[in-house]
Amino acid sequence: MPKLLVVANVASMLREFLLPFAEHYTRLGWHVDAMVGETTTVADTGKELDIYGTIHRVAWSRNPLDPRNFLQAPRTIREVVAKENYDLIHVHAPISAFIARYALRNVKNHPPLIYTAHGFHFYKGGSPVENKIFLTLEQTAGPWTDHLVVMNREDEQAVRTHKIVPEHKLTYMPGIGVDIKKYSPERASEEDVKKARAELGLKENERFFLMIAEFNPRKRYRDALNAFALLDRPDIFLVTAGVGPLEEKMKALARQLGIAERVKFLGYRRDIPVLLKAASGLLLPSEREGLPRAILESLCMGTPVISTQIRGVEDLLADGCGLMTPVGDAPALAKAVAQLLDNPEEAKAMAKRGQEHVKTFDLANVIRLHDALYARALQGRNR
Repeated sequence: MPKLLVVANVASMLREFLLPFAEHYTRLGWHVDAMVGETTTVADTGKELDIYGTIHRVAWSRNPLDPRNFLQAPRTIREVVAKENYDLIHVHAPISAFIARYALRNVKNHPPLIYTAHGFHFYKGGSPVENKIFLTLEQTAGPWTDHLVVMNREDEQAVRTHKIVPEHKLTYMPGIGVDIKKYSPERASEEDVKKARAELGLKENERFFLMIAEFNPRKRYRDALNAFALLDRPDIFLVTAGVGPLEEKMKALARQLGIAERVKFLGYRRDIPVLLKAASGLLLPSEREGLPRAILESLCMGTPVISTQIRGVEDLLADGCGLMTPVGDAPALAKAVAQLLDNPEEAKAMAKRGQEHVKTFDLANVIRLHDALYARALQGRNR
């Protein structure tokens, strides 16, 4: 049976996004190993990661100019690949993907390299300098790539425009999938919702919007907080589910804006379906996404979505499946929140359209697409 190596920046990606694929191929009898950076996160814990045969740790950095990315990490990658004799290598996220491809670029007869871009680090509206750097990195690594998978239409067009890989190496997939059965309104009972509201300390007439995101600059928590400061509705709360380096700063900003009592920071959560069902809407004011999982989950649960008009989000919320605002526009976010609250029938219809649209992104469909891609890659290697 084939032997697969999955490469990701951090271990949290293995569990939060890639675990269903490891489970699927393990059930088929494949041997599935993983490779991640040395950094440990809260999502490293738990027995779920036991599905991976071995998790190799590599000293790399998300900073593309870190010397370890070109010295220590490539040496480790080559040693692991030479020892383990993999049939396929599937790399995820731009930095770790670049390092892995760089490490193996001159290795003869290395396994086919599949790269899934979870949103290129160059994008419309991005910094011109950073866009140039990351575009150059992708163009440089293109010849070292056997198959390139993109998950939104902007990235798909960018590959063609900038000739990153030839057309026969390019594959579009609708993200990495969302388990429609797991994220179903029926899976969260009314009793579960009552318990969640009780935990949040909400009164019967009080409602909340949920933000599911890591506390990092590109998620723009600051905009969400500023929007709620503009929203003169003391019965409406913002609830956050996530952890990250900016969490304490955002707590301080909530106090500074005078809305600390209306913002609840929950940290890392495992009950996302329940929180989504209890929420009046999902808020995600990001400046950059690939194909945001939080929106996929919200659409599945029938929860209305407010996000920004950016790559990936446009694929999910077009044709009236959600509300989109300009990046960095807190007044527009506040207006969108009020619009959902004051027009419940419109919000309900929007959520219904989103539920229908999200069926295309079902995990089972994306796994079938992976099966076809892996079969093609293995066949190419055998030839």
